[in-house]
Amino acid sequence: MQGMKIERSEKLKIENDLNRFPVVAIVGARQVGKTTLAKEIVADLRESSVYLDMEKPADYDKLNDAYLYLKDNSEKLVIIDEIQLRPELFPLLRSIIDEDRRNGRFLILGSASPELLNKSSQSLAGRICYHELSPFSLFEVGAENADKLWLRGGFPDSFLAADDEQSFSWLDSFVSTFLERDLNILGFRLSPTQMRRVWTMTAHYHGSTINYSSLGKSLEVSNKTVKYWLDVLSDTYMLRQLHPWAGNTSKRLVKSPKAYLRNTGILHSLLKIETKDSLLSHPILGASWEGFAIEQIISAAPARSEFSYYRTATGDEIDLIVDSPKAGRIAFEIKRSSVPALGKGFYNALDTIKPQKAFVIYSGDEQYRINDTVSALPLKMAPEAFA
Repeated sequence: MQGMKIERSEKLKIENDLNRFPVVAIVGARQVGKTTLAKEIVADLRESSVYLDMEKPADYDKLNDAYLYLKDNSEKLVIIDEIQLRPELFPLLRSIIDEDRRNGRFLILGSASPELLNKSSQSLAGRICYHELSPFSLFEVGAENADKLWLRGGFPDSFLAADDEQSFSWLDSFVSTFLERDLNILGFRLSPTQMRRVWTMTAHYHGSTINYSSLGKSLEVSNKTVKYWLDVLSDTYMLRQLHPWAGNTSKRLVKSPKAYLRNTGILHSLLKIETKDSLLSHPILGASWEGFAIEQIISAAPARSEFSYYRTATGDEIDLIVDSPKAGRIAFEIKRSSVPALGKGFYNALDTIKPQKAFVIYSGDEQYRINDTVSALPLKMAPEAFA
């Protein structure tokens, strides 16, 4: 597996957008492969590109007079890695671009959400296109590797490890480094011990609605503090807070977001689940597979899609709703069973949200129609839902 070459699905999209925007940004968690992908993209541009890593002192110092350096390299594609360490660059990039408006001038990489990158969406509005690079997806590694991807997660060094023991050793190290070093580098002055407690407790809530009061009491902090900590994990791509559907309905909807650790390898590492056998016998099994499936579906969704879930006080529920400008509204129910069964609550929810299509994503191999409204779709075929 260590010699396995994984072709990233975002590569062609990024290459295309370099021809359409002055700045293209690749954002995503640390160690997810942003640098590797950027270097692959510019492999044929060695003489017409320059790469700067803001974690390297020598490269950092090159931008002490950033205007002069960037002007001297104005004919090259400039790649700036870990740009969140130099937030003052964003208004400067805007100024340089406005002096000479050409596409494909900058490829920037960041390990924080666009909202954290010094409001770069405002500084570079109309000049920048964002691509989120997630860990390996099922559609990149192949369906034959589904169980390995589910257990280990998709961080390249974890997924490609020689065995599960090495994979989870890497994941343990990643978690420690993230808490003790990365959060501080990103500007968060938080206790590593406290944040580990938060992260681990959130792992136990994986797939459940967030009860801020319960979490706050357990951690002996206010609801506001819990919200902030969870937002930090979300802004650094560790946590997905799936918000409830906000459509127009007279029904009483659950209004709290659901929490999913975005990487099942980290989920299993925090819960000390390090083999497939231990996962299959663990109470988190169903929620783990649900979160895994949701991340795969989201990775396959068209650009600019919005994601939510639906649940009423009486138990009507849909696990994932995708609203896409291209594919319309699609409802997904997720069942790990090889023979999925749907309850009345799911059909009641469909009557309310009125999707264009509805699917139950399951662990089998065959696509088939359950009735005139719903089709069963294997997870490995999830992209076909958006066709």
